[in-house]
Amino acid sequence: MIISRTPFRISFFGGGTDYPVWYQENGGAVLSTTINKYAYLTCRYLPPFFEHRSRIVWSQIEQVQDFSEIHHSAVRETLAAMEIKDGVEIHHDGDLPARGGLGSSSSFVVGLLHVLYALKGIMPTKRQLALEAIDIERNRLQENVGSQDQISAACGGLNRIDFGVEDEFRITTMVLPQARIKSLEDHLLLFFTGLARNATDIAAEQIRTTSQKSKELTTMHRMVTEGSNILTGAGDIVDFGKLLHEAWMIKRGLSSLITNPHIDDIYEAGLRAGATGGKLLGAGGGGFMLFFVEPEKREAVKSALSHLLHVPFQFESAGSQIIFYEPNSGGERHEETRAGTSLGSAS
Repeated sequence: MIISRTPFRISFFGGGTDYPVWYQENGGAVLSTTINKYAYLTCRYLPPFFEHRSRIVWSQIEQVQDFSEIHHSAVRETLAAMEIKDGVEIHHDGDLPARGGLGSSSSFVVGLLHVLYALKGIMPTKRQLALEAIDIERNRLQENVGSQDQISAACGGLNRIDFGVEDEFRITTMVLPQARIKSLEDHLLLFFTGLARNATDIAAEQIRTTSQKSKELTTMHRMVTEGSNILTGAGDIVDFGKLLHEAWMIKRGLSSLITNPHIDDIYEAGLRAGATGGKLLGAGGGGFMLFFVEPEKREAVKSALSHLLHVPFQFESAGSQIIFYEPNSGGERHEETRAGTSLGSAS
């Protein structure tokens, strides 16, 4: 039995500039952090005592003879990419619901890749996990995805991520005093709007209209530097919240699908109660909303939004990890280990 734990992420600035249609021409950047909410993937080779050859447990339970029968497309394509030959049992458990704007789909793929590599006795690099997850989502699944979620999930931490014209990326970790990090955490409130959405549909429209949004995306790219400078500087951290508000006002104009009257009402209620700024996370349309709130006003904002689920969180910096490693604790391992770094213990 092997278990991977892969974090979800909160993106502050630069979302939209991490799509290839933009950064391959202009470069792109995001400022984001991973949080202590996770996707857990449990995997083992399935012992040959069952009528089915493989078992996949997510919101459904799939018992199949051949991987081609698996309905969960990300599982099916990741197994194919990893060239798994023997029957497996895979379980997924998430701390937060899918389609919420926290990069959960990418966390799932990164975590599944990680646990399957461990099943083969290989320890991949975090960069390798990120790049292979991007390839699976973009090319095998044909999803309209950016490149930030996979990198954040694999690497973890509070980072600036820059994207180059050759599909390469560079991570700059925000090195901040612990007191500054704690202050930022203390100014953030996360709420679930109750609305799930299909991010790929929203992203498809945004990608289609990218050429018409050059001014907005250039400004959003610049805000990554502004946000980073606020965090690393000694000025008032409330400026970070004001910048979040400016960024949300721009982002909501990128596509008609990003916001709706329900989302707008939630945001306005948060501002009236004392929030400095905030944003809807992810592609838009629903999911989780983040507010920047001065600590003395937190209770007022929570009271004004008491009809929503408040989700406490903290930052994390580990990224995807193997947290349990006993590869022969269920089924026997039948296939040869690929060339690569062997796993001797949990990472």
